[in-house]
Amino acid sequence: MPKLALIYGGASSEHSVSCSTAAGINRVIDKSIYEVIPVGITKSGKFVLEPIPDDISLADWPEVSEDSPELLFPIGGGELRMAATGISLGKIDIAFPVVHGVNGEDGSLQGLLQLCKIPYVGNGVLSSALAMDKAMAKKVFRDAGIAVAEDIVLSRHEWFADPAAVLRDAAKLFGDAVFVKPSRSGSSVGVTKVSKADFKRDSSVLATSIKEAFQHDGTVLIEQQMVGREIECSVLERADGSLSVSLPGEIIVHGREFYDYEAKYLGGTAELLVPCELSESQYEKLTSLAKAAFRAIGCSGLARTDFFLTKRGLYLTEVNTMPGFTPISMYPSLWNATGVSYAELISALIEHGVSLGDSPR
Repeated sequence: MPKLALIYGGASSEHSVSCSTAAGINRVIDKSIYEVIPVGITKSGKFVLEPIPDDISLADWPEVSEDSPELLFPIGGGELRMAATGISLGKIDIAFPVVHGVNGEDGSLQGLLQLCKIPYVGNGVLSSALAMDKAMAKKVFRDAGIAVAEDIVLSRHEWFADPAAVLRDAAKLFGDAVFVKPSRSGSSVGVTKVSKADFKRDSSVLATSIKEAFQHDGTVLIEQQMVGREIECSVLERADGSLSVSLPGEIIVHGREFYDYEAKYLGGTAELLVPCELSESQYEKLTSLAKAAFRAIGCSGLARTDFFLTKRGLYLTEVNTMPGFTPISMYPSLWNATGVSYAELISALIEHGVSLGDSPR
């Protein structure tokens, strides 16, 4: 029976989200076809063998135990082994990494799997790294002719060298508000919204937001707020290389400033309307842009594409190469509404990963 390594956890701030995602996927993988080997990554970065409970609740902040037995990955190819005893768990036929954030969806883990000659589900090194770095991804999207929000990209050196100049430049971006975000982070971790009114009353609110974003990455984006409807669609690459795009969904956030971590994962404050109301021309444009964004950064297997529909048209917010797969996550919800079940989606992704083998992507 083929062995599937379901890899989850990780050292990023999205550790618990990854644990919850793994539980959802583990429940639907056909165990009559695949032997699932649960590979947890602890917050300190150790790879361990740890079973995945079916009843994980994100509200409980699940965590991979540091006390679980450590694993050794086969650099150069070979078998997965227990670190302490050298006992072999066999050769991994396909890995399904569901690690979010830094050292997970940024190309690091994908590079490790390639070095180990292990086929894997999803995006490769370059596309993962590009999508994770919002500042770099926006340069690629602009070159591809895809509209994105205006922004300022800020390094630690630039901020500490002359914070007053940064605040003056940022003031030019204000419409009603700006968003301050780490360049490399996910699930809206470290993201804050600063209104123009608050900034005028006290410019230090923007400085505080910048410092908060720097807690999560060494590069920060100050991005002009897009005013419009938040529309998302999921892209799936089949084993034959063709792309399918889900029905679009619209996110309606209740009682919060924006679609933040709590709204995304803890429930109760965000509503997904699928299908959402779009004209035929808007729908065709959205589908075209989703595919163009997927191809622009060289995605493989899957991606969720996020847009704002404004009076001036569609603007790409981001491409997420490892979107959440929790029960309330958008990527599987959009496919379910399109007629592709959770189990069918997982099977299609595994099939695609197997078809690519261990060749670099």
